[in-house]
Amino acid sequence: MGGDKKEKKSKKKDKADEGGLVIAPSSVTPKLDTSGWPLLLKNYDKLNVRTAHYTPIPAGCSPLKRPLAEYLRYGCINLDKPANPSSHEVVAWIKRILRVEKTGHSGTLDPKVTGCLIVCVDRATRLVKSQQGAGKEYVAVLRLHGPCAETKVKRAVETLQGALFQRPPLISAVKRQLRIRTVYASTLLEYDAERHLAVFHVKCEAGTYIRTLCVHLGLLCGTGGHMQELRRVRSGAMDENRHLCTMHDVLDAQHHFDATKDESYLRRVVLPLEILLTGFKRLVVKDSAVNAICYGAKLMLPGLLRFADDIDVNEEVVLMTTKGEAIAIGIAMMTTSVMADCDHGAVARVKRVIMERDTYPRKWGLGPMATKKKALVAEGKVHKNAAYPAPLEASYDAKDATPADDEAARKAEKKAKKAKKKALEGGEEKEKKKKKKKKSD
Repeated sequence: MGGDKKEKKSKKKDKADEGGLVIAPSSVTPKLDTSGWPLLLKNYDKLNVRTAHYTPIPAGCSPLKRPLAEYLRYGCINLDKPANPSSHEVVAWIKRILRVEKTGHSGTLDPKVTGCLIVCVDRATRLVKSQQGAGKEYVAVLRLHGPCAETKVKRAVETLQGALFQRPPLISAVKRQLRIRTVYASTLLEYDAERHLAVFHVKCEAGTYIRTLCVHLGLLCGTGGHMQELRRVRSGAMDENRHLCTMHDVLDAQHHFDATKDESYLRRVVLPLEILLTGFKRLVVKDSAVNAICYGAKLMLPGLLRFADDIDVNEEVVLMTTKGEAIAIGIAMMTTSVMADCDHGAVARVKRVIMERDTYPRKWGLGPMATKKKALVAEGKVHKNAAYPAPLEASYDAKDATPADDEAARKAEKKAKKAKKKALEGGEEKEKKKKKKKKSD
């Protein structure tokens, strides 16, 4: 009987081995394919690991799975701006349609100009400044005032690259001062010799005037020229080929949600703000350090989990949670190599906090020094707001120090200071009176 059982067991083992059910022991950890992960978590496995040990906190949420009200508060829209209304009008309409508190945009477009306008909603308005300074791309139609050879137009378009002097157009909302703007690339797409029309693509710095660029192109061609039409095809991280929607889409999505309570259309139109930060280098923060950063604290090395390659000092980085939420935009205080080698110090300081405070629980004040102070406060040996030197033991008398005594001592100090001031002021007044009497005598 015993022999039969052993044979059966060995047969089962063989079958399991054949079917691939047994995991063979291995020192190599299996690789995760994170190239398809969303937003800031994309290529997560390619980040440098400082430590893999941390305690996950059941707070926060993946950006794509936020409840709808929160999803809208942390959202942005890649809007195809219609011609004729101004950018401010369009943004005000979206605020009214979505019934939100605040909206902002990523850089003004003239009323007649169409194309990408990033509209930020509520908390996402904190990213407006960074998006306004991001690079832009345009497709413009130039009308020349006379006949010109295509080769000459092409040469003129390719000449106007690099740092250029520009003065704002006659009708503009800013002071007409001479300024320098960089054009990274400009290419001629099409030229109609009969109608003297040229279509060209420009990749440039924020604040470049395409209208002025068209006037300069006309001068280079020797015929004169002006801008006929303009469309923005890219603004920062967003372009016209991805997630572009019209005003009608926004209105329909909100109406569809009000009528049927179906969120899918609204979630497709409004995108999480993290999509605007995919171009930044990333620092992944432990859950216990998140709320401290929301209150403005620097990110210290013990709170760092993963970090990107090639980070330089004073470079803008995005601080993110393990769930892929953006916490803040920070300024790096260490390079990548220093982060890998050091065991203490500040990694980054906060430039702009994005996440709401207390989304994650408070986890500071749990260190050895803080717990010692809390114990002394609980025993009544140190007042919770009392100033004390670094070694806590030297800051109190175990016999008679109480919170009431601390307050009384502070009040007595204040009274003594006031009395000193009055005495000094009184003495100065008496001296002045004596001098006046001497002069009169």
